[in-house]
Amino acid sequence: MSSYLDKQQAAFKSEAMSVAPKISAKRTLAPPAAENAPSPAPSNASNTSRNENKEAKRKREAQNVVYSQPAATGYGTEAFTQVTYVIEFLKKKDEPKTFREILEYLSQVNAEDRTKTLIAKILRQHERVRWVPDPELKSQTWDSGTFMHRPIINVRTKKDLIAYLQNKADAQGVSVKDLKDGWADCEEAIDELEDEHKILVTRTKKDNHARMVWSNDPSLFHQVDFEFQDMWRKTELPSVDELVRKLQEAGQKPASEDPSKRIKAAPKTKEKKRKAPRKGGKTTNTHMQHLLKDFSHLKR
Repeated sequence: MSSYLDKQQAAFKSEAMSVAPKISAKRTLAPPAAENAPSPAPSNASNTSRNENKEAKRKREAQNVVYSQPAATGYGTEAFTQVTYVIEFLKKKDEPKTFREILEYLSQVNAEDRTKTLIAKILRQHERVRWVPDPELKSQTWDSGTFMHRPIINVRTKKDLIAYLQNKADAQGVSVKDLKDGWADCEEAIDELEDEHKILVTRTKKDNHARMVWSNDPSLFHQVDFEFQDMWRKTELPSVDELVRKLQEAGQKPASEDPSKRIKAAPKTKEKKRKAPRKGGKTTNTHMQHLLKDFSHLKR
């Protein structure tokens, strides 16, 4: 037994000796760090390399840019918003304003030329703005002339309101809200014309403000004595059910039939739908008919 172990030990030693020259270098281990050694400070070179890597990654990111479409700069939307402010400005001032004065109100004097040109173009074509060309210029420039507010209804006095109502081709009333677009303090004049019986006015129930106005003929107004007005208000009218019989008793033909003679249709009762009996499905186990029993006569 010992001779066998000796042979194995000798073979192992010889193999180890043959492999030893092939090893080029031994692995060296790092020395242990000191206990109170300070942590290494970050170098500027490492920070610079990190920033460069981040910038390189950003450049490599793909951007979904459609070059066939214009960029969404909000340029046109901003111009239309400015025009809305201009209309309120002209409405409040109620006098002609030059384009320079409008730009000063908008704080757009130093804006780009394309922005100012677009605002002037929109104002000239707007239905609520009136553009007056400069009479001293033979050929108008994009910023020449003056701008005024054009109201929905160009009425500013009581005389103008009466003429406007009389010239209407239809009997439709005029909204007081539309009148206030060009005549802000028109309610006092409306009250005076109503007292003179020159216009008819409908008012709101909550605040009693004028809502709609119509033309009226004052010659058709006749003052009724207060005694007759009091008698009119004290007269009681029959109810709707008795009105037909009262007219017939007075020898007048009613326009509608007697409500008491009307045959009321009986309310329709909804019939409950009965469920149809469930039909048996197709028998597939015909080969077992002789083994099954029929219990259909026991169904309720």
